[in-house]
Amino acid sequence: MSVQAQQKSTALFWRLLRRTRPYRARLIVGIVAGFLVGGSIFGILANVEGLLLPLAGGGQAVAEESVDDGEDISEGGRLTKASVWLEQHNVPLQTPDGRMTWQGLLASIFLLPLSVALKAVATFLNRYCMRWVGSRVVTDLRNEMFDHLEHQSLSFFGKSDVGQLISRTTNDASVVEHIIAGTISDASRAPFEILFAAVFVVIFSLQRGMLPLVMGMLLIFPLCVMPIVILGRLVKRHTRGALERISVVVSRMHETFTGIRVVKAFDMEAAESARFQKINNGYFRALIRALRAELLMTPLMESVAILLAIGFFIVCYIRDIPLSMIAPVGIACVMVYKPVKQLARVNANIQRGAAALGRIFELLDEDTRLPIADPAVVVDGFDDKVVFDGVSFAYAAAGDPVLSDIELEVSKGTVVALVGETGSGKSTLANLLARFYDPVDGRVLLDGVDLRETDPTSLRKLIGIVTQETVLFNDTVAANISYGTPDATREQIEEAARQANAHDFIVADPDGYDRVVGEKGFVLSGGERQRVAIARAILKNPPILILDEATSALDTVTEKMVQEAISRVMAHRTVFAIAHRLSTIRHADQICLLDKGRIVERGTHDELYEVAGRYRTLCDMQFSG
Repeated sequence: MSVQAQQKSTALFWRLLRRTRPYRARLIVGIVAGFLVGGSIFGILANVEGLLLPLAGGGQAVAEESVDDGEDISEGGRLTKASVWLEQHNVPLQTPDGRMTWQGLLASIFLLPLSVALKAVATFLNRYCMRWVGSRVVTDLRNEMFDHLEHQSLSFFGKSDVGQLISRTTNDASVVEHIIAGTISDASRAPFEILFAAVFVVIFSLQRGMLPLVMGMLLIFPLCVMPIVILGRLVKRHTRGALERISVVVSRMHETFTGIRVVKAFDMEAAESARFQKINNGYFRALIRALRAELLMTPLMESVAILLAIGFFIVCYIRDIPLSMIAPVGIACVMVYKPVKQLARVNANIQRGAAALGRIFELLDEDTRLPIADPAVVVDGFDDKVVFDGVSFAYAAAGDPVLSDIELEVSKGTVVALVGETGSGKSTLANLLARFYDPVDGRVLLDGVDLRETDPTSLRKLIGIVTQETVLFNDTVAANISYGTPDATREQIEEAARQANAHDFIVADPDGYDRVVGEKGFVLSGGERQRVAIARAILKNPPILILDEATSALDTVTEKMVQEAISRVMAHRTVFAIAHRLSTIRHADQICLLDKGRIVERGTHDELYEVAGRYRTLCDMQFSG
């Protein structure tokens, strides 16, 4: 891994760790508990050494060597301050011949369980606090991702794959959650365990004259870490590839299931299954490559560790070091093996997490939200007119213009109808009014205020929209009608449904208004979905209403009923009606015919029909049919 890539990975994790600040109290408790775990290991090793030396028969030899060298055995033959204190206060731990006294036995029996109990409690606190913090941080991260995506512009969603976005919010965040929840715990505990075990080995070696041997072993020890570093790079690369492929898997599922009617209509189930299996198998292969590199870390590290242990024992045999002196060092190595192994897992997890975090932060760093003026003008009503002043618009910076030099004035309480061929810019004009986009050139004015200077929340409270593609949520009928009007009463909901001629078919079902409509209103017919959407707009009761082909999915009888309801709700409101069926807009105050992003004809129905232009041609084609 290059230095630049390593720095990038480190920066990602520091960015993630900064999100732990609100939970620093638990974080501090977890770190202190990790420190106590390491300290308890030191205590366990010190007491185990006190038990092993006399029982192994090495106490006498050590005592004799110390006497020959003129060493004070009350100091040099003991490792812990507790044992020195006991000797100074005439509490003997050993007899002159190196055997354990009953006082020494009681001391070891008391101190060893105490150290083990301390380690158990500290380990629990460390793991609980650290995993809590890790899971909480990732939960916050997922909330932030959802909120961030919700506030992006429509142009962002126009170029993004919804399945990919879902995958990053769920799968990538789950990878980070799984990793961080365990990694923070291990990373805050294992280093202390290794540190205190190493301190014990160094002190013990100094007292036994084994320091050169142990230092040599510690210098060679980094060889155990080499497999971790090398394989960690592979884990990161393959994990990123796996995450990219699972995003494609989720995207494919989302696209297939939302278009299941088309899939079945064209008998494409087998083809879609084969396509999905191909994508899913690609994900499996990427996942296995990452898993293979991760699982190789432990056996390679164990192999290097065993070779080092064999070398250590050979050197001890050559130097004739007694087993009683080797045992404490060996136990320390055994005890430190697990935390070293945990650090290997931490590194692998960090590399996997870096791949997921990179994708998450790439998403969070992309900001396509429309700019909000500071201070923004809060509009609490509509009193005069809407003006499109020289408006031009294109969806891409270098793309062809969708609208060109639009000049349009719509007074309050009037109905303007937008007609024209598909792709002429009708819906785009309505989208600019709702400020889903900003014009490239020109201005859209509401009572003389440029929409770019208004607060979008207050603006959209004034606008009700019934879209050509009816969007319902997987909730009850009542919840869908009251969407955007959460304080509406059941009576108000039912009255809106009656005005939209939806009440009868709603109560015909046993569940009535509590009926769950399914994904995108799957259990309702097209006409029923559209009437629920119209009821939603009626309940909002906005001063400006946008009807984007609001009756396109209705049969003739239902269309007449709903058109009557729409006529009632249009009274005393400013309406932008986008229509292909010219019969529905014959009574509009102003009809604008768009062609290739320009208004080429405008006037009332009678005026445009008398001109004998394109509008008349469209009327003759439809009415003659």
